Amino acid sequence: MRMTPKAPRTAMPIASRALALALVLGTATGACGQGRTDTRTFTCADLRALVARAGNAVLALSDFAYETVHRDSGACEQDETGAPAYEPTRDVPACFVGWRCKQRNSDSGPV
Repeated sequence: MRMTPKAPRTAMPIASRALALALVLGTATGACGQGRTDTRTFTCADLRALVARAGNAVLALSDFAYETVHRDSGACEQDETGAPAYEPTRDVPACFVGWRCKQRNSDSGPV
């Protein structure tokens, strides 16, 4: 009696992999899918959770406008300061999602 080998079991079923891939590709926008997340496709709570989970995310406000948003203002460089990042989402026009880094004013004033 000849036995045929069973197909190896995978950690994630093919259908689950396909869904995960579709979700990843669905959030990328722009040329070459540069990993930008379109804020307008998320609810406010979901977008806040994404930034909190990832630590930072590149968020697209449109096809041409995007910025990096961080979970906390401590992610900014020494010559930068954290500013609240409010982004348009599917359900909230100005949702607080984290912090953007802005260049500090280098003008030290009169000497």
